[in-house]
Amino acid sequence: MGADPRRNGQAGIRRASALLGCSGVLLAGCASMPDSGDVHAVKASQRADSQVRVYAVPPRKDATPDEIVTGFLEAMTSDDTNFDTARSYLTPEASEKWQPEESTTVLASAPDPGVPVPGRRDNPGMSYPLLGRHIATVDAQHAYQPVTPSEYRRTIHLSQKAGPDGKQWRIDSLPAGLLLGASDFERNYRSVNKYYFASGRDVVVADPVYIRQRQDPVTRMDPVTQAVKALLEGPTSWLKPVVESRFPTGTEMKLKDGATSLSFDDRNGLKVPLDDKASNVGRTQCMKMAAQIMFTIKDLSAARLEQVELLRANGSQLCVMSAGQAEGYAPDHSSGRPDHQYFVDSKRRLALLAAGATEAGEPQNVAGPFGDGRLALDAVGVARDEHKAAVVAGDFSRLYVASIVSDSRLPDPVITSAGKGPDNGLTAPSWDGRGDLWVADRDPDGPALKRLPNGSDAPEEVRIVPGLDGARIQAVRVSADGARIALLLTEGGSTTLKIGRVERHGDSDDPVVTVTELRPAAPQMEAVTAVSWAGPSRLVVVGKEAGGVQQVRYIQTDGSTVPKGILPGLNQVKSVAASDDESQPLVAYSQEDGIVRLPAGANWQTLVKEGTAPVYPG
Repeated sequence: MGADPRRNGQAGIRRASALLGCSGVLLAGCASMPDSGDVHAVKASQRADSQVRVYAVPPRKDATPDEIVTGFLEAMTSDDTNFDTARSYLTPEASEKWQPEESTTVLASAPDPGVPVPGRRDNPGMSYPLLGRHIATVDAQHAYQPVTPSEYRRTIHLSQKAGPDGKQWRIDSLPAGLLLGASDFERNYRSVNKYYFASGRDVVVADPVYIRQRQDPVTRMDPVTQAVKALLEGPTSWLKPVVESRFPTGTEMKLKDGATSLSFDDRNGLKVPLDDKASNVGRTQCMKMAAQIMFTIKDLSAARLEQVELLRANGSQLCVMSAGQAEGYAPDHSSGRPDHQYFVDSKRRLALLAAGATEAGEPQNVAGPFGDGRLALDAVGVARDEHKAAVVAGDFSRLYVASIVSDSRLPDPVITSAGKGPDNGLTAPSWDGRGDLWVADRDPDGPALKRLPNGSDAPEEVRIVPGLDGARIQAVRVSADGARIALLLTEGGSTTLKIGRVERHGDSDDPVVTVTELRPAAPQMEAVTAVSWAGPSRLVVVGKEAGGVQQVRYIQTDGSTVPKGILPGLNQVKSVAASDDESQPLVAYSQEDGIVRLPAGANWQTLVKEGTAPVYPG
């Protein structure tokens, strides 16, 4: 849609004047300042530069309705205290009702005011349609919720109100919350993982939310304090059924009154003052509370967070946890850094390479029946402890589990499917951090998602609630914490990516397991062909956007995009693998280049020319 030329007036000058004050505006300095030349209009959402600051400007006397609407939309993109300048464009009644913190509507680009409509006798004033393309909403819990891109059309209404300077145009009715274009959203907000414990386990689960890049306009909290506050408020609604917080339940625990800035000391430690509800917390519980904060804060600073110290309201110490102690609660602590990358070699045997090596080295076959040629392998999944593996063979019709560190006989298949072939047989298996094995049977006459407790017990069918409505599972990937599952679903010739919760009910030794509340994880992609977990709340996917070419890119599990998430081009990618250890390189299978690896800061490098199905443990 075309931009309204009226937006190139006051708002453009407002944005430009903010940019010109470089020393006060940019977090990273300028080498020099121009002393001549014109000021050019810069439209909101033109660029997503987190170093740019936008300073809101209040309405001038006798501002026109156009200027009021444009100025208000611009003021919403600023960090102004409590959005006071934005409120100056509203009537007192509208300002009192407007709660910018309750939600944020994200559009593909800045909202465009359409042609105004004059009021009627029963509703005088002016109405402006706000137009755009709706792509996501961030709710009051800071949770990002992508939507299928659709037309956005809401109305903003103005009336003339008497004031000290005579009658002035002001906004008396407007949409709820904030309304931002994608670039302004990316400039103002950042994703951060809160961490809670998986239900019944001492393993943390990531819960991604969005907080302000800088000081929050409403609470005046810095990003670290915002993250701790969001953690104390509890998990988001979607994740809540499968996690627990070790912070005291009941009335919500809070930071000590007045805490708006939590900073690291000269030893990279963080002191967190809590309110009176923390006074009688025992040491064991306190240490787990500190672990939740440690994991939540560790990625918010370029410096390594070495310890977290929790304080009572009176300033006395509750407990101290070091970074090393916290690692015991990591979802991958049982396996740690993977020793190897695995793939199916040209003779359809399971082979391995040293993980993270600067040189590829010579592949070696694993011990046992999966590496000696007794089976022609179709797909593989290696347990997170790297002691055993599950393989699919027999034209994708049989699943076997055996040791890969010692020789043994070829076991009987643990699952046999009536379906065969890469589209109708079994999917590649996936191991969660509990040691359970997951696989989907794509038999057209009896499709099912199955779980083998401990990787060796009898397979159980896992219900998906609500059902798939005719869609078929094409791939299964379970998170290291075992609380979430990524599924590629095919319906009507299109394959989409969805994330579901893994819920366990009943006897902890023999629970009833279901997958619930599937939600889209890559709505911007028209077709997804491969997926792998790439950290606590990040996925790497292979797919195409509508009308686009194949991409390999990172996305968040909440469906939001990762800055600079599109990776170097690679042709004809059929599978991709990432480690829970984010320092490890991506591995992929390309029909053109074979097994390739993507080291940090480099381009794809061929590891093995002939081979398929690369995997990391998991």
